[in-house]
Amino acid sequence: MTDSPADATPYEVLGVPASADDEELRRAYRRAARETHPDLGGDAVRFRRVQIAWERVGTPAARRAYDTGSRPGSAPSAPSGSSSASDWRSGSARDAYAPPAGRRDSRPRARSHGHPGGRSREVFLAAEREWVGLGDPIEDPYDPGLIRSAPRSIRRLLGEALAEEATAAIVADMGIGVTVWHDLDAGAEGKLDHVVLLPSGLWAVESIDWGGPVRIEHGEVVGETLEPGERPVKELVRAARAVQKQTRVRFTGRLLVVPDAAVDVDVQLVGPQRKPTAFVVRRSALGQVLNGVWSPEGAVDVFEVRDRLQQTVRFV
Repeated sequence: MTDSPADATPYEVLGVPASADDEELRRAYRRAARETHPDLGGDAVRFRRVQIAWERVGTPAARRAYDTGSRPGSAPSAPSGSSSASDWRSGSARDAYAPPAGRRDSRPRARSHGHPGGRSREVFLAAEREWVGLGDPIEDPYDPGLIRSAPRSIRRLLGEALAEEATAAIVADMGIGVTVWHDLDAGAEGKLDHVVLLPSGLWAVESIDWGGPVRIEHGEVVGETLEPGERPVKELVRAARAVQKQTRVRFTGRLLVVPDAAVDVDVQLVGPQRKPTAFVVRRSALGQVLNGVWSPEGAVDVFEVRDRLQQTVRFV
């Protein structure tokens, strides 16, 4: 598990509701540990997730700390005879969930237009209000306890906003030679998260976090945590084409930026190598890709493309 709100909660990993009592939780842990233990024919990755889940909620103190998003006095231990996850972490998640504060440093930053993650946060807040109950006040929509108790579909909406903001922060640090537009209107296709312009090319970029690992099969991204019928590469292509038609610009390529934990390699091509449909990029490798390490040959007229986008782009 990661600290992403899109990831499965410890209760979901153990297969019990968050309201389960301590004994029910303990029985669920023992059952999940038996089912996933590698020596009993289980899967090592799933077994590891079970151990981390238990360490986060396996004692009353740890459970209170997880449910409230606070820092426990000490890390819990697993029941006798089980493995423990030594890299367990906790702490207040409120600041990580809330919108990012403005930067105060004086470093040169990329030219930025639009509001990264803005629409995704609006959708998340609306869904959260509907889940809590329309008309019922929400004192703090980013309270960790409230978010961690929400259905995963709602947590994933927040995860998408955080993913978009993380990409925006990486691009912003690339300096004044870069221009980026966020939350572009793609008409019937919804929105395109980012368009990034720099001398190496013009990139259509989507940022997403499914809260789990993904892989590429038959030209598409697949994984257990994707929604039924979800086709991320196809959706990116359609959104990019809509923006391209609207603005009369041509994209160098399309990038699908995912958390580092979601994939095993920095960059994966989707489609034929000579003309890939898109690149699936680890977040930590995004700067390298945009700087031209994996870019196709050729450059763009930055000034001409920037002026055209400024005159034609629409935001959601």
